[in-house]
Amino acid sequence: MTSMSMAKLVFVDTWAWLALANRKDSNHKSAFREYKEMRRENCIMVTSDYVLDEVITALFRNVVFVTAVRFIEALHSMIKNDQLKLERISEERFRIAWQLRKKLKDKPNISFTDLTSFGLMQELKITKVFTGDADFVKVNLGFEIVPK
Repeated sequence: MTSMSMAKLVFVDTWAWLALANRKDSNHKSAFREYKEMRRENCIMVTSDYVLDEVITALFRNVVFVTAVRFIEALHSMIKNDQLKLERISEERFRIAWQLRKKLKDKPNISFTDLTSFGLMQELKITKVFTGDADFVKVNLGFEIVPK
């Protein structure tokens, strides 16, 4: 992780992947601009297996089959080529998310996947998150949403 800490880390949430994958999504253009900017700035993009689970489920509901397959295979290719860092939610990361779930009792609508993302971001010291999900700010953990 030491090489990752030197570069600009950005956590990529489900919202961003879905906006990028679907040209009909109202956020597609702004997400695509942000994605190109992150690539230009050589940001290290990080996501989790739980986020990919959400993306795969939603994508097959919202776009034609071939588009969903192509997009998910492109993500796998990015992971293989070190353009995207895939973090697994281990038993310990799950436990931390569960502790957050109990701590954030005033925010019952936050998904467990988001809670795993919060814990992962804290662990990896990632403050920027590529999302349109305001929950990342509402939890007051110091996260900054891009695009603004």
